[in-house]
Amino acid sequence: MRILFVFTIIATTFSCKGQSRKLPKVLPLDHPAVVSEEFIYDLEKALTPECHASTVEVSNNVVVAAWFGGTKEKNKDVGIWVSRKTNKDWSIPVEVVNGVQEDGSRYPCWNPVLFKPKDRPLYLFYKVGPSPQEWWGLYMTSEDDGKTWSKPIRLPEGILGPIKNQPIQLKDGTVLSPSSTESKTEGWKIHLESSYDNCANWSKTPALNDPKEFGAIQPVILNYGKGKLQLLSRTQNSVVTQNWSADYGKTWSNMTATSLPNPNSGIDGVTLKDGRQLLVYNPTEKNWGDRVPLSIALSTDGKKWERVLDLEPLRETTDREGEEYSYPTVIQAPDEKVHIVYTWNRKTVKHVVLDVAKL
Repeated sequence: MRILFVFTIIATTFSCKGQSRKLPKVLPLDHPAVVSEEFIYDLEKALTPECHASTVEVSNNVVVAAWFGGTKEKNKDVGIWVSRKTNKDWSIPVEVVNGVQEDGSRYPCWNPVLFKPKDRPLYLFYKVGPSPQEWWGLYMTSEDDGKTWSKPIRLPEGILGPIKNQPIQLKDGTVLSPSSTESKTEGWKIHLESSYDNCANWSKTPALNDPKEFGAIQPVILNYGKGKLQLLSRTQNSVVTQNWSADYGKTWSNMTATSLPNPNSGIDGVTLKDGRQLLVYNPTEKNWGDRVPLSIALSTDGKKWERVLDLEPLRETTDREGEEYSYPTVIQAPDEKVHIVYTWNRKTVKHVVLDVAKL
């Protein structure tokens, strides 16, 4: 039976640059692949004024989500929040870590990434620092599926961890982590970080792009099997770019453009168990602009993509200032259902579950 959570928000308002405006009406997704859709927490119960950069993982049948939240992105009060879904309902979000330092100073937290390696605890990677140019990578682990967490551990010097999207684990246990840097002098560059010992030690590749050609960050790793991998990246060039590897990520092709547009906004994708590639993205080109709609595309070869579903369609409205559906994370759970979380107007996190056999 298809379960649909319908939220009708007509009169909710919030302050934007000193003015009050209505949030867009939330309409149910009318598609046979949609199993459920819901907010992880209701707007009127938000514990922080803003949230962003959500991530999701399934750990021993518990759905765990995390995001950063505070008064506003880059503010010092921004921490990492976690909610768990064990039965029907999400738990009340809890701030599990903040950026307070030993000397009492405080920095914002950024871009959590949940990741569950095989036969290992649940990992929560994140960043702390005044900006993406100066942040550093840390992680915590949970032995009880996100209920409690270890003390933060700082990653080795030069290793940032996954910047937005999840690592993947190869059959031999190798963990490949998609990473990037945002230098004001050297531009945006992507690279890959690898661990052969359960995330204890890391090595990294050189930069995999020339920022004079494509300024790229936040790559996604797609795994076609037998050593064939694809990186898809967010760029400053109004397009999603790609790199290819035929040797399990040891070497990579030069970065080239795909046919997919990108408004300088985060994307995420996953290789489905049926062999298809699924991508969640904003199919627009305006740099730093429209993060509406938010859509799903499918591909069998990573080259030809078909847009099959709009999670957040483009709606007719006279006031779209601040409307944003962005920074998706997508996984396929052991039961083959696909879970997607994303920023909903920076006010809450939306969670959608799909039966991809119907896409």
